[in-house]
Amino acid sequence: MAMMPKRVKYRKQQRGHMRGMATRGNTVSFGDYGLQSLRLGWVTAKQLEAGRVAATHFLHREGRVYVRVFPDKSITSKPLETRMGTGKGEVEEWVAVVKPGTIIFEIGGVDENTAKSALRRVAHKMPLRCRMIGRRHAV
Repeated sequence: MAMMPKRVKYRKQQRGHMRGMATRGNTVSFGDYGLQSLRLGWVTAKQLEAGRVAATHFLHREGRVYVRVFPDKSITSKPLETRMGTGKGEVEEWVAVVKPGTIIFEIGGVDENTAKSALRRVAHKMPLRCRMIGRRHAV
């Protein structure tokens, strides 16, 4: 089952302008390695679920996978061959707005090579360019 909010105040929202870098959620917090986005865009709930499944399947119940973004933005679309007017379309999918620098996935409890392979599989499912980063330990 793809992720979506349990309830929202308003079902339909406008698309808005995506700009800027991520100021929050841009460091590895829960795991040891993370997948960081390098581009701006929407990541759908289906893509997040595909990435989560790919990582957990590769890890064989070893370690832990954290999904750091949540699809809370509704995207609407009108049916094909519909005349103009008649209001806004129905909700088709839920997306997460991902800015450059946002950590999308984190993996903990495994060695670096295993995490790198798992995150590479996840990156292939994402619509954005991503890179793997490690946790910065305070010295």
